[in-house]
Amino acid sequence: MKSASLILLCFSLAGTGRAQTPAPSEQGLTAEWDVKTLLDALSKQAGRLNPILDRLKPQEWVAKGAPQGYVTQWKTAKDELKYLLGSAQNLEKQPERLTLALETYFRMQALDSTLDSLTDGIRKYHNPAVADLLKGMMTENSNNREKLRLYIVDLATTQEQQYKVVDEEAQRCRGILGRQAPATPTTTSPRK
Repeated sequence: MKSASLILLCFSLAGTGRAQTPAPSEQGLTAEWDVKTLLDALSKQAGRLNPILDRLKPQEWVAKGAPQGYVTQWKTAKDELKYLLGSAQNLEKQPERLTLALETYFRMQALDSTLDSLTDGIRKYHNPAVADLLKGMMTENSNNREKLRLYIVDLATTQEQQYKVVDEEAQRCRGILGRQAPATPTTTSPRK
């Protein structure tokens, strides 16, 4: 009974402000509504790519001598765009999830990489102006990508600090419990 109340005391002390986590940056973790605004802007900007990709016909480029790889890249870009929009939507629902933030960022990186390669084919086999438009849209979204990267760093730092505080409190509680004298069993004399 005494051990259980001591454990509860340790955990209640952890929540009273004795062990506050410092802010991950000078401003602290980005507010949830700011993250949602960022993700909304990222999604809108990425969504503008879809009509451009829909107008491309890389199968026709192959007839003009383009490698078949451009067809694959085009399909991959359309898939990556869909995955990016889905992961951004999931992150918007749960902005505190580091795994969702990382997935969104990596999806964005994968899409940019695929589009960067695809623009070479667009420039050579379709229309250089469309390639420039696509590159410009990718550049416009680089600001959102950088904000997302900074948010991920702050989120990871915050979670590491929270883990450290919880671990320190658990160690302190274990130390208190370890210093306690073991309970002496009460013996009753048998009845005769």
